[in-house]
Amino acid sequence: MATDSEFFRALLDNFYDGVYFVDRERLITYWNKGAERISGYAAAEALNTHCHDELLNHVDEDGNRLCQGRCPVAQTLADGRSREAEVYLHHKAGHRVPVHVRVAPIVDPGGAVIGAVEVFSDNSAKMSALHRVQDLERMAYVDQLTGLANRALTDITLRARLDELSRYGWPFGVLFIDIDQFKQVNDRLGHEVGDAVLRAAANTLRGAARSFDLVGRWGGEEFVAILANTDARTLQAIADRFRALVEASVVSAGGAEHVFTVSVGGTQATADDSVETLISRADALMYASKQSGRNCVTIG
Repeated sequence: MATDSEFFRALLDNFYDGVYFVDRERLITYWNKGAERISGYAAAEALNTHCHDELLNHVDEDGNRLCQGRCPVAQTLADGRSREAEVYLHHKAGHRVPVHVRVAPIVDPGGAVIGAVEVFSDNSAKMSALHRVQDLERMAYVDQLTGLANRALTDITLRARLDELSRYGWPFGVLFIDIDQFKQVNDRLGHEVGDAVLRAAANTLRGAARSFDLVGRWGGEEFVAILANTDARTLQAIADRFRALVEASVVSAGGAEHVFTVSVGGTQATADDSVETLISRADALMYASKQSGRNCVTIG
């Protein structure tokens, strides 16, 4: 007959959400199947490591690392209070995953905090984007390498947004995003690593986008984000978030870890724009970011 411990372990392993326990020193003592699925890390890789070893390497939407400073688990261990947060964890494959984190203290019979439990789930606000991608796959409008909208769908969406702007005055903006020095990545490390970098960039951008925006692969190492209901301030904030989260992403290949950056150009659509003029303007602003030293954003 199963013990209580075995019963609860089996119960937690059937949770869709990720669940892990830490002790007072933040040593991970339990890691369920949901945590494996969301993070890509098996229990054998997580157990007996400390969460501040940065396995998940939580960052906020600005790319700031949380594990050594504003870690929700460390805060709960310190004050015994439950808390929630929206963060981005590092997936084993290299990209960033938006997760909703809930942390609660574990206390002994005397009320002393002896550990904490963290439950993390895929951000529910992103589920509509997931369903949209599944629909797009059936319509053959998805880039096969990255899983993003392909150029054809991105072009269709741009034309639809321009029509809405003309008819109803609904504002939108465009970001043109290019991976810095990508040719050197391919030449020095090979196309397999180059493809991994493209996938990691795509997954990070998709996770950082709002559920009603579209991110597409325009071609090669270029991406286009179509952002609804934006002004210059919102466009700048989203572009900064994209840049910071890509910079915080890591691709592991060939026994080494590879970081990469993007240059971003962004612009608001105007009533007299065409797809060609809008993309050309955003592209020119992206090149201005390149000339400013790369890994930066230019909005105009």
